[in-house]
Amino acid sequence: MSVNAYINFNGNCKEALVFYADVFEVEKYDVMTWGEMPPGPDGPAPEHVKDLVMHAYLPISGGGLMLSDAWPEMTVTFGDNISMTVMSDDEKKLKQYFEKMRVGGVVTAELAEAFFTKLYGAVTDKFGIHWQFLYDEGM
Repeated sequence: MSVNAYINFNGNCKEALVFYADVFEVEKYDVMTWGEMPPGPDGPAPEHVKDLVMHAYLPISGGGLMLSDAWPEMTVTFGDNISMTVMSDDEKKLKQYFEKMRVGGVVTAELAEAFFTKLYGAVTDKFGIHWQFLYDEGM
């Protein structure tokens, strides 16, 4: 069993997918656009949504992210109710991921030693998604 996060975007899912794939060094991932899905009862997807992402899966260190673009008429509102947490026992990778994720984002906690772990940091990325980076000491 695994738990994956599903993140909806307002038309910039492809950009987010490429960014996250670069951060986590993922070379191969699955993407399906609204235009690639089979026609429904009302016919094929309208022209204005054909290139938007209907579903994408990005495998990351035994878990993964699922992403999609919301239908344009259904705007996504980003809030503070969810954060993605990256846990690793590889300090070098954790530092590398953090440095790449901070590009264009806002660091809310610099990656540093904390009372509960060797390394902890937090970033709100350029898409408004909250990320925590945590050194996994076998918790």
